[in-house]
Amino acid sequence: MSAVVGVVTETLPSALYKVRLDEGSLVTAHIADRMDRNFVRILVGDRVRLELSPSDVGRGRIVEKL
Repeated sequence: MSAVVGVVTETLPSALYKVRLDEGSLVTAHIADRMDRNFVRILVGDRVRLELSPSDVGRGRIVEKL
């Protein structure tokens, strides 16, 4: 999994987020379990670090709020 940084642009249903990466592409991401357990709230405009899926680069997992 490759770690990249981006900005949350939209909140979607089912705890999904649209994230615009610094490279310019747009991915759909969900929150990693370890962040969800600590009740980390993600809002539009937050900078986040995420891991991209190796099989589908349009999907990712938010692992850290920056």
